[in-house]
Amino acid sequence: MGQAREVMDRFTDAVTAHPDLKVVAELYAEDAVAVTPDEGEIRGRDHIVEYWRQMTEAVPGATFETSHAYEVGDTAIDEGVYRGRNTGPLQLPTGETLPATQKEVRIRGVDIATVKDGRIVDYRLYFDEMDFLGQLGLLPDATP
Repeated sequence: MGQAREVMDRFTDAVTAHPDLKVVAELYAEDAVAVTPDEGEIRGRDHIVEYWRQMTEAVPGATFETSHAYEVGDTAIDEGVYRGRNTGPLQLPTGETLPATQKEVRIRGVDIATVKDGRIVDYRLYFDEMDFLGQLGLLPDATP
């Protein structure tokens, strides 16, 4: 196992099984960039850690079941299913805060992390945001 795989595994553990934002902060470079479907481009470790703080509070105790894990050079890639219950407030990109829905979510996604000198410098998260919002019951009913 290379450095990228080790860092990705520690990161996944720190945002799911054993939430620890201090570890998350240690794993990102100060000038890291992350891209997510719900927030777009997030620049800088502090802003990225804030994104994960909001997510771990919105869905505490979430799990990630890896279906495929890869490492190519300095990049680790995970595909899997994120599961949990929305029991905390959900921050929207607009600045609004939605109260917890108490709904279960099951989201397929892919994480890609590029690592330099033991820290994530570039992170990409892919998931279907509309599916996530639909599972939370936050989309209008599409039936006429």
